Amino acid sequence: MYRTIICGIGMGSRETASRLLRRAAALVDEGGSLVVMHVIESIPHRHLTELPEEFETTAIVEKKLASLCKEMGVPATIEVRIGVAASVLVSVARQKSADLILLSSHVTDITDYVFSSIVDKVVRHAGCSVLIDRRPDPAHEGSAPQVEDAALF
Repeated sequence: MYRTIICGIGMGSRETASRLLRRAAALVDEGGSLVVMHVIESIPHRHLTELPEEFETTAIVEKKLASLCKEMGVPATIEVRIGVAASVLVSVARQKSADLILLSSHVTDITDYVFSSIVDKVVRHAGCSVLIDRRPDPAHEGSAPQVEDAALF
């Protein structure tokens, strides 16, 4: 269905990351490419002395994403970048001529209304299709609430 997919994995749960990866793997064309991305928000200039620690964090995130992809049998390129998440996702999608950006929604809070969410910004600025994976609402499904599993990072 899609030649190149950018799959944005945030700080959510392993369950959410697994669900996104399964969906992305199902949507990518045979011979297509899947780029799994995580963006670490920009480091303020006053904290540049902490840069080596940030690079260690980048390596840890990359290793965890690679491990999850391998465990699930999902062939993907892993990219962990530092910057403003929405801008980086849109920029990488443009650079790689992506057909689709796949993201997960989250429960909206007041900061989304004041500052806008990453998903909102990506939807507004992406030059390609954006698929927002929504976690099923147990109240609408008629099932008991699911407990979110441990965080991926």
